[in-house]
Amino acid sequence: MPSTHSSLHYHLVFSTKHREPWLRAVFRPKLHAYLGGTIRGIGGVAHAVGGVSDHVHILAGLTPKHRLSDVMREVKAESSRWIKRELLSPGFAWQEGYGAFTLDAGNLRPASEYVLNQESHHRQSTFQDEYISMLKRGMVEFDERYLW
Repeated sequence: MPSTHSSLHYHLVFSTKHREPWLRAVFRPKLHAYLGGTIRGIGGVAHAVGGVSDHVHILAGLTPKHRLSDVMREVKAESSRWIKRELLSPGFAWQEGYGAFTLDAGNLRPASEYVLNQESHHRQSTFQDEYISMLKRGMVEFDERYLW
Protein backbone atom coordinates (compact mmCIF):
# COMPACT_ATOMS: atom_id res chain seq x y z
CA MET A 1 0.00 0.00 0.00
CA PRO A 2 1.54 3.36 -0.97
CA SER A 3 -0.07 5.35 1.84
CA THR A 4 -1.29 4.97 5.41
CA HIS A 5 -4.97 5.11 6.36
CA SER A 6 -6.24 5.09 9.93
CA SER A 7 -9.35 5.59 12.00
CA LEU A 8 -8.13 6.10 15.57
CA HIS A 9 -10.75 7.53 17.91
CA TYR A 10 -10.32 7.85 21.65
CA HIS A 11 -12.63 8.60 24.56
CA LEU A 12 -10.36 10.33 27.08
CA VAL A 13 -11.41 10.95 30.68
CA PHE A 14 -9.53 12.79 33.40
CA SER A 15 -10.41 14.54 36.63
CA THR A 16 -9.34 17.44 38.74
CA LYS A 17 -6.92 16.63 41.54
CA HIS A 18 -8.82 14.88 44.35
CA ARG A 19 -11.90 15.37 42.11
CA GLU A 20 -12.37 18.84 43.57
CA PRO A 21 -15.19 20.81 41.87
CA TRP A 22 -13.04 23.52 40.24
CA LEU A 23 -14.89 23.56 36.92
CA ARG A 24 -17.94 25.76 37.51
CA ALA A 25 -20.80 25.54 35.01
CA VAL A 26 -20.32 29.13 33.82
CA PHE A 27 -16.66 28.41 33.02
CA ARG A 28 -17.02 25.00 31.35
CA PRO A 29 -17.95 26.06 27.79
CA LYS A 30 -14.75 28.11 27.55
CA LEU A 31 -12.71 25.26 29.01
CA HIS A 32 -14.25 22.73 26.63
CA ALA A 33 -13.52 25.01 23.67
CA TYR A 34 -9.93 25.43 24.88
CA LEU A 35 -9.46 21.67 25.25
CA GLY A 36 -10.85 21.11 21.75
CA GLY A 37 -8.49 23.77 20.42
CA THR A 38 -5.56 22.07 22.09
CA ILE A 39 -6.44 18.77 20.41
CA ARG A 40 -6.71 20.55 17.05
CA GLY A 41 -3.44 22.38 17.73
CA ILE A 42 -1.54 19.10 17.92
CA GLY A 43 -3.11 17.84 14.70
CA GLY A 44 -6.02 15.87 16.13
CA VAL A 45 -9.77 16.15 15.69
CA ALA A 46 -11.90 17.14 18.65
CA HIS A 47 -15.20 15.35 18.02
CA ALA A 48 -16.72 16.36 21.38
CA VAL A 49 -15.66 17.78 24.73
CA GLY A 50 -17.83 17.73 27.84
CA GLY A 51 -17.74 17.28 31.55
CA VAL A 52 -18.91 18.43 34.95
CA SER A 53 -17.33 20.21 37.89
CA ASP A 54 -14.70 17.58 38.65
CA HIS A 55 -13.86 15.80 35.39
CA VAL A 56 -13.66 16.11 31.62
CA HIS A 57 -14.40 13.83 28.67
CA ILE A 58 -12.76 14.36 25.28
CA LEU A 59 -13.69 12.39 22.19
CA ALA A 60 -10.71 12.79 19.89
CA GLY A 61 -9.49 11.49 16.58
CA LEU A 62 -5.72 11.08 16.46
CA THR A 63 -3.20 9.94 13.87
CA PRO A 64 -0.70 7.08 14.06
CA LYS A 65 1.99 9.71 14.69
CA HIS A 66 0.39 10.73 17.99
CA ARG A 67 1.59 9.02 21.12
CA LEU A 68 -1.25 8.97 23.62
CA SER A 69 0.88 9.75 26.67
CA ASP A 70 2.32 12.82 24.88
CA VAL A 71 -1.16 13.96 23.83
CA MET A 72 -2.45 13.70 27.39
CA ARG A 73 0.59 15.44 28.85
CA GLU A 74 0.13 18.32 26.39
CA VAL A 75 -3.62 18.61 26.90
CA LYS A 76 -3.37 18.56 30.68
CA ALA A 77 -0.36 20.88 30.93
CA GLU A 78 -1.71 23.49 28.51
CA SER A 79 -5.19 23.48 29.99
CA SER A 80 -3.84 23.60 33.55
CA ARG A 81 -1.84 26.74 32.78
CA TRP A 82 -4.85 28.26 31.04
CA ILE A 83 -7.23 27.44 33.92
CA LYS A 84 -4.83 28.95 36.46
CA ARG A 85 -4.73 32.18 34.42
CA GLU A 86 -8.46 32.32 33.65
CA LEU A 87 -9.71 31.39 37.12
CA LEU A 88 -6.86 33.11 38.93
CA SER A 89 -6.47 29.83 40.81
CA PRO A 90 -2.82 28.92 41.32
CA GLY A 91 -3.86 25.81 43.27
CA PHE A 92 -5.62 24.12 40.35
CA ALA A 93 -4.29 20.76 39.13
CA TRP A 94 -5.46 17.76 37.17
CA GLN A 95 -5.28 14.28 38.69
CA GLU A 96 -2.14 12.48 37.53
CA GLY A 97 -3.74 9.64 35.56
CA TYR A 98 -6.41 9.36 32.90
CA GLY A 99 -8.64 6.87 31.15
CA ALA A 100 -8.31 6.24 27.41
CA PHE A 101 -10.72 4.03 25.52
CA THR A 102 -10.84 3.35 21.80
CA LEU A 103 -13.96 3.24 19.70
CA ASP A 104 -14.77 2.71 16.07
CA ALA A 105 -16.04 5.47 13.80
CA GLY A 106 -19.53 3.96 13.80
CA ASN A 107 -19.86 4.77 17.50
CA LEU A 108 -18.81 8.43 17.23
CA ARG A 109 -22.36 9.82 17.21
CA PRO A 110 -23.62 8.06 20.36
CA ALA A 111 -20.28 8.65 22.09
CA SER A 112 -20.45 12.37 21.21
CA GLU A 113 -23.96 12.60 22.62
CA TYR A 114 -22.77 10.90 25.79
CA VAL A 115 -19.81 13.27 26.16
CA LEU A 116 -21.90 16.37 25.48
CA ASN A 117 -24.64 15.34 27.93
CA GLN A 118 -22.50 14.81 31.02
CA GLU A 119 -24.63 17.17 33.14
CA SER A 120 -27.77 15.07 32.73
CA HIS A 121 -25.85 11.79 32.92
CA HIS A 122 -24.40 12.71 36.32
CA ARG A 123 -27.79 13.43 37.79
CA GLN A 124 -28.23 9.65 37.72
CA SER A 125 -24.70 8.29 38.09
CA THR A 126 -21.59 9.23 40.05
CA PHE A 127 -18.20 9.68 38.42
CA GLN A 128 -16.94 6.62 40.27
CA ASP A 129 -19.78 4.43 38.93
CA GLU A 130 -19.35 5.86 35.44
CA TYR A 131 -15.60 5.27 35.37
CA ILE A 132 -15.79 1.72 36.74
CA SER A 133 -18.40 0.95 34.10
CA MET A 134 -16.09 2.32 31.39
CA LEU A 135 -13.20 0.21 32.68
CA LYS A 136 -15.34 -2.93 32.69
CA ARG A 137 -16.74 -2.27 29.20
CA GLY A 138 -13.19 -1.71 27.97
CA MET A 139 -12.05 -4.93 29.63
CA VAL A 140 -9.42 -3.00 31.58
CA GLU A 141 -8.07 -4.78 34.63
CA PHE A 142 -8.03 -2.59 37.73
CA ASP A 143 -7.83 -2.67 41.49
CA GLU A 144 -10.39 -0.31 42.97
CA ARG A 145 -8.04 0.46 45.86
CA TYR A 146 -5.89 2.41 43.42
CA LEU A 147 -8.58 4.21 41.41
CA TRP A 148 -9.28 7.12 43.69
